[in-house]
Amino acid sequence: MADQPNVAQPTAKYRADYTAPDFTITDIDLVFDLQDTATRVVAVSQVKQQTQGVTSLELDGDDLVLRRLEINGESWPHYEETAEGLLIRQLPEAFELTIETEINPEANTALEGLYKSGGGFCTQCEAEGFRRITFYQDRPDVLARFTTKVIADKAKYPYLLSNGNKVASGELDNGRHWVQWQDPYPKPCYLFALVAGDFDVLRDNYKTVSGRDVALEIFVDKGNLDRAEHAMQSLINSMKWDEERFGLEYDLDIYMVVAVDFFNMGAMENKGLNIFNSKYVLANPATATDTDYLGIEAVIGHEYFHNWTGNRITCRDWFQLSLKEGLTVFRDQEFSSDLGSRPVNRINNVRVMRGPQFAEDRGPMSHPIRPEKVIEMNNFYTLTVYEKGSEVIRMMHTLLGEAGFQAGMKLYVERHDGTAATCDDFVLAMEEASGVDLSQFRLWYSQSGTPLVKVSTEYDADAKRYLVTVQQHTAPTAGQADKQPLHIPFDIELYDSKGQVIELQRNGEKIHHVLNVTESEQTFEFDQVHEQPVISMLREFSAPVVLEHDYSDQELVFLMTHARNEFARWDAGQMLLAKYIRSNVAAVQAGEEVVFPETVVDAFRGALLDEKLDPAFIAEMLTLPSENEVAGWYDLVDVDAIHAVLGQLEMLLATELEDELTAIYHSLKQTSYSIEHGAIAKRALRNRCLAYLALTAQGEKLVSAQYEAADNMTDTMAAMSAANEAQLACREWQMADFSDKWTHDGLVMDKWFILQGKNPAANALDNVRETMQHPAFSLKNPNRTRSLVASFCANNPVRFHAKDGSGYRFLTEILTALNTSNPQLASRLIEPFLKYRLYDEERQALMRAELEKLAGLDNLARDLFEKVEKALEQ
Repeated sequence: MADQPNVAQPTAKYRADYTAPDFTITDIDLVFDLQDTATRVVAVSQVKQQTQGVTSLELDGDDLVLRRLEINGESWPHYEETAEGLLIRQLPEAFELTIETEINPEANTALEGLYKSGGGFCTQCEAEGFRRITFYQDRPDVLARFTTKVIADKAKYPYLLSNGNKVASGELDNGRHWVQWQDPYPKPCYLFALVAGDFDVLRDNYKTVSGRDVALEIFVDKGNLDRAEHAMQSLINSMKWDEERFGLEYDLDIYMVVAVDFFNMGAMENKGLNIFNSKYVLANPATATDTDYLGIEAVIGHEYFHNWTGNRITCRDWFQLSLKEGLTVFRDQEFSSDLGSRPVNRINNVRVMRGPQFAEDRGPMSHPIRPEKVIEMNNFYTLTVYEKGSEVIRMMHTLLGEAGFQAGMKLYVERHDGTAATCDDFVLAMEEASGVDLSQFRLWYSQSGTPLVKVSTEYDADAKRYLVTVQQHTAPTAGQADKQPLHIPFDIELYDSKGQVIELQRNGEKIHHVLNVTESEQTFEFDQVHEQPVISMLREFSAPVVLEHDYSDQELVFLMTHARNEFARWDAGQMLLAKYIRSNVAAVQAGEEVVFPETVVDAFRGALLDEKLDPAFIAEMLTLPSENEVAGWYDLVDVDAIHAVLGQLEMLLATELEDELTAIYHSLKQTSYSIEHGAIAKRALRNRCLAYLALTAQGEKLVSAQYEAADNMTDTMAAMSAANEAQLACREWQMADFSDKWTHDGLVMDKWFILQGKNPAANALDNVRETMQHPAFSLKNPNRTRSLVASFCANNPVRFHAKDGSGYRFLTEILTALNTSNPQLASRLIEPFLKYRLYDEERQALMRAELEKLAGLDNLARDLFEKVEKALEQ
């Protein structure tokens, strides 16, 4: 890539090079005169020198037209525009800086900064979008109080919104009006937000624990008011939960949520004015599935919880992103678990870790949760920073306990409120409040990769002694060859032959069930163990590691039945499946038959018929690992063998359990739709049964009947998904009927696009190309593109990885188109290419050729440059 002519290669930034800013901005007064193609922005900032003797100030700016620059009200000639922004010289120690810029929101397809979304204006400033609005110190450690005045045409844009509290408004000539907002809390510019448009508004209020009234407003496109109620209730539940669980109260007079259709992210926590992808706001039974409802609850909670863990305390620099994101993901996971099913939530969190996050850990973009080196910050909004970051917080919670963790949170908030903090600041607060030594634990922040934990056991019947030997090893990862032993909280439980828990003890003293694994190899000894026990390990997924232990089938079936922790039951089932999926992949590769023993079928029959279990949990027990998760078990991935084995396993379970599945399917039919947990749980199991039954002789009849009778989107989509996966004849008319009904609603059509992308038919790619011509599809809309293109490239592996390379060429076409229009979206879609070294030589060569094509683009965006370069270097 160094041979590209006339192209300046993007350069990396390093965490070790952090220095505090030479100047800071204490207050900024913004005026926006909104026009589609020529918006004027006047920014008046109060600037103070922080480093004595420094008289030059560098401001970030991107795609701006500078119209005016003044210092203390006087035109200032001592400046120059640079490739990165603006350099102003000969400055006094303190001054008022006035900058007027002109921007073109309509041409801003990157969806960063200020842009047009549908008929309105919208902003997205995290991570570095504010530099597309005005020249500014676009870094998170510059905290200023923002006052914002928005001027626009009143008929087109009756609602003018920004951060904080509304302080003034008025009318102007020519049908224009203005509204002024003031945020009393200093914040970095990435938390700035502005929205202008015409909306329907759902209003409610919340009385905080101290008795303050907070106005709640959710803004949605006209006609969508009936789809905002669940988001409002989720917001109220979030505010109440944060007060009760964490003692944190909301601090402004108003809290606003705006749903927009064109958005690169899920949502954004801008202070007092959250901007949401409409996917995470809009829901009613006719348009949203149970999964959508739960997703809205989680994301509404996540962005609200950021008010303290992200806004009131922000991150000092972008290398510390997990400080706010890992912690807030942990908080939203706990919120969802406290309000819903804790075991099911935990299982879904772990599936994300074991699938895409573990894959990220061993790819070319592997990085610790606190990266050391960044070229394009948008590339580090990753599962590692968010989901693994949350697991690191959860490990701290495990080590400290709820009381110790809450004491640490309280100290952290008291010490750092109103500041830009670091991950080290958080760990130190946890350590000091609890008295628990986290010295070695800190390595989780700086060390990348997924540790492999191998466990062997030994029982001495004469001495009634049980030994557990734990070895840990983390393989080298991209840019990090040498690994040190980590502090791993390892949660275990021992059972006797009757399923009773054996108390852990040594020399008459009780031993805590969470073992502290801190060495490359260490042995834990337990006495007074009167019979050979069965050990349950890594309960609740107490650390983000891969566990290896030579369990017998009998032990795994025992744990599926007797483990008192539901997650441990599920995990035992996953280990039993994994054992035979692996052996059968090897059999397929050797040209032998696929064989699953009776014990596997019987174990899952037992789970299916266990009336003591929550139906939602049974549905998870019966869900096979995805093809992508199975691929993650191998250093050399055979997509065709994995696809064949999982398909035959699914068919085996469907055939052998048909009678039980049929009986349960019919017994769980509900007469009315509700989103209470019990109702969601029954639908989850009923629709899991349908997915299996679709593979049997009665599949066509059952799936058709459910589609025709469905009175809610959950059951509709379950029928369509079953027809899609089983390739039933009814698939075609269902897909056509759904399209006719919902073409006008892009958000609902996203579900249809996902099915088209995941269609397992041999001509899947032809179908995807044809679907791109559908009137509801637009490559300019990130939701539409993710739904169709990403579902094909990332979640239809056997078709994407077609041996003729057609899937690879298709992805390159898409990435080339998005490279100039929306590089952030392109960077998300390139992920399947980054794992190219895990495939056979023929596929490797085909994917590498596509990466080299991308590398040869004259105008390769920074977002793609970083990933392409690392993939080709690896």
